[in-house]
Amino acid sequence: MIRINIHTHKVVNDNAKSVVSMHHHFEQVSSPGYYSIGLHPWHLNSQTLEADFELLKKYSVLPNVLAIGECGLDKVCATDFQAQQKAFSMQIDWANEIKKPLIIHCVRAHNETLQMLREKAVKVPVVFHGFNKNIEIAKQILHAGYYLSFGKSLMKEEMESVFQEVPLNRILLETDNSELGIDEVYNQAAKIRNISMKIIENQIETNASNIFGLSIIQ
Repeated sequence: MIRINIHTHKVVNDNAKSVVSMHHHFEQVSSPGYYSIGLHPWHLNSQTLEADFELLKKYSVLPNVLAIGECGLDKVCATDFQAQQKAFSMQIDWANEIKKPLIIHCVRAHNETLQMLREKAVKVPVVFHGFNKNIEIAKQILHAGYYLSFGKSLMKEEMESVFQEVPLNRILLETDNSELGIDEVYNQAAKIRNISMKIIENQIETNASNIFGLSIIQ
């Protein structure tokens, strides 16, 4: 059975289908594998934003680039918030144009992020990656029709009740930049939900196929 790692910054040989997230050196997506590329709010440069966006547009149309992101809003980082909003807006529009899903980075800005997605009339699947917030925020995201991706946060006891309430057809799993292997995340997910590994594997495969198309599971 295929195990899918929806979001990682580390290329590891773990027999999983992994989507490697990149915020620079977009030319590296010419290498074999699956990628998402985005202008991450931590690394935005207002002076080079237009040029960086043109590079993103150039490489994001490649068939092995499955999504735009991670992109979004972050109130904790030092990047000017208006610059973040501008870059996020550009990427939402581009994702709509090329019909590829969005991988969202969001820190203490869920209201603003959801508002922008709504105002920009996003037409593609949206995944909030690395979700580690409470059930109220989870419900806001789910109500908008989006997905939640969980990783190392599942190892925290306080996240178990949140994960238990999220419908299985809206869940994805990831490792992000942690030292965890995707197998550990899958095992924890099955344990928390008290369901078989086969059910988790089948559901994540179905969800990923719905978001990215069949390419990632072939």
